[in-house]
This record gives sequence, structure tokens and C-alpha cells, in this order.
Amino acid sequence: MTGRTTGPADREEAALNAMGEALMLANEGRSGNAYGAGYGGLRAGGPGGADGGPTTGISTDPTTGRTTDPTTDPTADPAIDPAIDRDIGPAADLAADPATAATANAPVPKPQPARKPHPHPHPKPAPKPPHQDISWPEARRIARAAGRRLPAVSRPLAETLGYALAAPLTALTDLPSFDTSAMDGWAVAGPGPWRLEGRLLAGQRPGVALLDGHAIAIATGAALPPGATAIIRREHGRTERRTDGEQLYATHGAPTLGQDVRPRAQECRGGDELLSPGVVVTPAVLGLAAAAGYDELGVITRPRVEVLVLGDELLGHGLPHAGFVRDALGPMLAPWLRALGADVTATRHVVDEADALYRAISETTADLLITTGGTAGGPVDHVHPVLHELDAKLLVDGVAVRPGHPMLLAELPGGGHLVGLPGNPLAAVSGVITLVAPLLRTLAGRPAPAPYTAELTTDVPGHPTDTRLVPVVFDDESAVVPLHFHGPAMLRGLASADGLAVIPPGGATAGRETAVLDMAWGTAGC
Repeated sequence: MTGRTTGPADREEAALNAMGEALMLANEGRSGNAYGAGYGGLRAGGPGGADGGPTTGISTDPTTGRTTDPTTDPTADPAIDPAIDRDIGPAADLAADPATAATANAPVPKPQPARKPHPHPHPKPAPKPPHQDISWPEARRIARAAGRRLPAVSRPLAETLGYALAAPLTALTDLPSFDTSAMDGWAVAGPGPWRLEGRLLAGQRPGVALLDGHAIAIATGAALPPGATAIIRREHGRTERRTDGEQLYATHGAPTLGQDVRPRAQECRGGDELLSPGVVVTPAVLGLAAAAGYDELGVITRPRVEVLVLGDELLGHGLPHAGFVRDALGPMLAPWLRALGADVTATRHVVDEADALYRAISETTADLLITTGGTAGGPVDHVHPVLHELDAKLLVDGVAVRPGHPMLLAELPGGGHLVGLPGNPLAAVSGVITLVAPLLRTLAGRPAPAPYTAELTTDVPGHPTDTRLVPVVFDDESAVVPLHFHGPAMLRGLASADGLAVIPPGGATAGRETAVLDMAWGTAGC
């Protein structure tokens, strides 16, 4: 990732502070429950899409019966350019919970098979007044503070890749632990010319001490014999056979004391702290730990994550057809979550039935359960009612960010957490960056990534009250160029992106510095 780094200590806080009051959103006059269609816009629902996109024309909510006219709706903003993403527009204002309205106005249902009684039955959620979505920075802070670091475990060195260190990595010995040759050539003692005798290879114990005027051929990494004062590189010396033996001559001047020698403890002394807790074990960390003498490492347990993909309209293979779309999130989320430090135990498809979702959530043993779709107010959006029935505690219920504002974070009765992502792919990505990544960092003991800022190459329109996350690429001058195809249901722009630019409410002009979030497909940088 290119760009400039800001803030040393709590680096994510530094990035948020750098954005100032622009990221603390007013978000006036919006309802967190005014959501509509789910994944791919295939679910019917309230006015607007599941990610807060504007509708066109007069529409009627099938659950509440309310008619919405965008020309008279006080939440509508005609100043918003319709050419901006579908997700840039005001949400409709509902005064009651969609699940309650759907229950109150629904026709008498057909007889259904008997349902197994739930251990804690509840009535449907009572109507609640409209609420404001919380700001995007605040949602990230809540997610980061929601969990606790998981326990530390000791694992064989070869099995710790991708884990976070539970304690400082300290040197078990001096590195190097003896004086070694940095070059192939000759170890010499005193001034030359030198009488040449024998050789030393890496891994061999040095023999007797070298006397002044003597030399020995030596390989890179071999231990210096006692008495050696310098190394002459092979290309900086020549040998000559004489009747009294072989002589070595320096061809580039007399060597200086310690020349091309790696002295003992050049890199560290035993007991020095090499790495801090929370550092993610990379191949380089594995190499350092091995060099320092470690056979095992103390690391933080990786959070167990289960993914529930919701939606009867989703296909697992083949071409989209006749109202069915391919599941894009199932294949994308698991590898991304692993890069964020999770152990993904399962990715399962769950049908659009409340009972099926109730069973899947109530039976999970994961540290974090992630659902895709079903977080809005459509007729088969069951996440909110099921969480209510399970006595789950909602920590975040709607975020002032586009795309993806109908996301949620809940604490489950068993102690785990659930993140409900919107069903549209780019909106779900927004939910991962906003809620999943900060929570996983806490559980896995990982530090916040270094924030980046970069100049925008062009004006970027904004939402009146919400933060926008826009796919961008870096140009040759380390400025960011917004990409096309950034609607909430699109992944084409994201697939080419270097990161997501954080656009404050109202938009940002060309030349303005803005925060850029690394997608961290193979690391933990978002």
C-alpha cells in the first residue's frame, strides 16, 4: 500500500481524529428501520433499497400500507444527482418496526406444520419510534470494544502463521551467537601477506587460533577462528604458491579491523524484545523466531467464525436466471475472514424461514456469527425478529454509511456476537470493514492497522448525512482515483481497487486528503 502514514500509537484513532468533525455525522431525520429490498434487490420491502437507495416514482410499502411520493416526502433531497450510486439518497421515514407492521397487517396465514417451542418465547417486537443510524466512526469503535481478547495458546512454530503474538518475542540468545564471516574469502590475523593453511566451512568448529601473519580460507556464515582480525573477500585477494607454502596477498588494500565480520550480538542480545504482542506471525516472523531459537510460540486463539448466507434466490453454481442470482458473498467472505485472523468453521446457506434462522443462530458455538441479507424490513428479512426472540442485545442497529447502512451488531445470549451484513455484495463489504474487522482484531489480539491518507484526483459526490466508502486505485503520484461500478450490488469496481476512500458527508473535492482503507485481502489492514 502506498500513501502517507499518520499517527503512531493508536493508529486507527489517529486516522479518525485526522478526519475531524466531518466524520461525526449529524444524520438528521432518518429512520434506521426504513429499509427495503435485500440481496440483489429481489426481496420486496419498504421504500428504497436494502442499502438506502432511492426509489423512483410513488411506491407503497406492502407491510405498512404507507404511500411514499419522492416529490413530497420531506426526507427526499432533489439536489442529489441521480447519476450518483443507487445507494446515495435518503431513506424513507417509518414510524414503526417493519416486523411489527408486517404482523399487524398480514392476512390470515395458511396452516403450517407445528413449530418446536422456543426455550424463551416472546411476542413480536413492539413498535418503536424512529431512530438515527449511528455514525460510521462510532460504529467501528463500538465493534472494537464489543469483544475481549481470546485466550493465549502455545503452538508449534510451523503452525502459527497468521496468528497474533500473545506476548513479546524476546531473544533467547545473542544473534548472531558467535563471530561469523559475512563473505566467502579468507580469515586473516594481523598485517599481510599471510601464510595460507586450511579452510573453515559453515557448521564447522574453528580449530586452533590464528597467529599473526596467517590466514585460513572461510565460507560465509562460518565461525571465525580465535585470533582472526578481518575477512578478505575472495575477489579482493590472490594466492601464490611458494616453496615454503601458499601465500595470500590483498589486492584492494590492507583490510581494516573487523572488516566483513558479523560480530556476536550484532542484531540483538539475549533478552532483547524483538517483537511486540499483537504482531501477526508472517513468514518473516517465523524466520526470526526460528533464528532466535524458538520451537513454539505463544499466540492468541483465532476466533471461530461461522457464515450464514441467507436468501432463497441464491445459486451456488451456474448462470443467474429467472430471478435467481449467484451467491457472491459465500465464496468471498471465508478467505477474507481468514486473512483478518479468523478460523472459518463453516459457510452455510439458510433458507428464508424464521424457524431455520432461529435454529442456526441458537445452535452456533462460534465466537462470531455472520449473516448476509435479511437485515432490512422486507417480508422475509427475519434477522431482527429472530434476534429479539433470542433475547440478543443489539449494539449497533444501522450505520450512517453508504453503501451498507442496514448492518447490525448483536451480543448473543451465549456470549458470542452476530454481525448482520446487508445482502448486496458491496454493501456487505462495507459491513465487514465497519463491524467485522474491528471486532475480529479485538478477539484475535491484533492491533489497529496503520491508516493512510491520499489526495483525491477528482471531486467525489457525497451523501448529505452519511459517510461514503468508494473503491479507489492509486495513481503514479500516490493520489487516489475513484472507480466506476461502485453501486451496492456491484463488485466490478472493488475487484480492481487498492482500497476504499472514506468520503465525508457532503462529498470531497479534488486535491483533498482523505483516509484510505486497505482491503487487506491477504493481511489485516482494514
